[in-house]
Amino acid sequence: MNFKSKFGFGCMRLPKMDENDPSKINQDLFNQMVDIYMKKGFNYFDTSYAYHNGASEIAIRKAVVERYPRESYLICDKMPTWALTSPEDNDKFVNEMLKRLGIDYFDVFFVHNINIPWLKLARKCNTFEYVKKMKDDGIAKKIGFSFHEKADLLKEVLDEYGDILDIVQLELNYLDWEDPLIEAHKCYDLCVEHGLDVYVMEPLKGGVIVNPSDEIKNEFKQFNPNKSIASFAIRFCASLEHVKIVLSGMSNMEDLIDNCNTYENFEVLSDEEHEFLEKMAKKLKDNVAVACSECGYCIDACPEMIPIPEYFHLYNTSKNQPESNIYRLYFDKLADEKVPADECTYCGTCIDYCTQKIDIPDMLEEVCEHFQNGFSPYG
Repeated sequence: MNFKSKFGFGCMRLPKMDENDPSKINQDLFNQMVDIYMKKGFNYFDTSYAYHNGASEIAIRKAVVERYPRESYLICDKMPTWALTSPEDNDKFVNEMLKRLGIDYFDVFFVHNINIPWLKLARKCNTFEYVKKMKDDGIAKKIGFSFHEKADLLKEVLDEYGDILDIVQLELNYLDWEDPLIEAHKCYDLCVEHGLDVYVMEPLKGGVIVNPSDEIKNEFKQFNPNKSIASFAIRFCASLEHVKIVLSGMSNMEDLIDNCNTYENFEVLSDEEHEFLEKMAKKLKDNVAVACSECGYCIDACPEMIPIPEYFHLYNTSKNQPESNIYRLYFDKLADEKVPADECTYCGTCIDYCTQKIDIPDMLEEVCEHFQNGFSPYG
């Protein structure tokens, strides 16, 4: 099996010039990363209408489309399901994406992030039927949808649309594999039963897996000092028979090189390694305060536009690294420059859009209590 073909470049977290502005992509660095990636024989790029506020598609055009022959790379894009208001929007968004990318067809095209509210929009706007027509007309070579929900909803969608699809893109990693809130294993099995390929997103769970406590980091080093924590997570996914692509969102050269090394010297995960990762998954869950993948869908749903993932990231860091200056960052930067966490109105809108099934209002209250009661910014 050619495991090199499974390495996909996820373009949701590209290198930025300004950490506070996702649309300001470091194009020069991205170009360099693309060149190394392509030179080593990898060629799959995954983007979305929404990534980097639309700048991801433009960055791919500049780094890939304008610099490499069309037959040398594969591009996956996604319909912005949440923005659909009528069947005519399908055409509008697809044409805009093709223009941004500078291409006349997609190698893969997905209906983006099917959950309960967005499935209703896709049905109302005939989006699955539209995507099938895209394939019939040659505008998309393969079609499917991305999915973060539980197995019962996946079964409903596959029973309805599975016979017209090629792929399901799942959130899948060793932390979520047997998690009853995510049901990654059950979702994988359902895709296999329907004869569909599985593409993997969030193999590192938005960085949660690779930013553990020092104790967990040391256990990985003791188990195998020659392999990175990320490489174990990637190999867990890529070792699964029906997984055809594993996406890695890379914002720096170090991550790219590490991932290239993993695939160039690929080793199928052993039974001993599986047992070790099961043990680490249990420890990670005990150590992670909030299992947030930092996808950002909750921000778009929040009427107050609270930067929820940033607060959860600070909370997790403060739990794993209590000696860090993360408290100062909470008080002096984030809560001053952006919407404070305590402005949550408990409307609950965000919960339907959370890919990790987090009770966000309750957790934001916990974050506020942790920082405001557990630490004085004035020493």
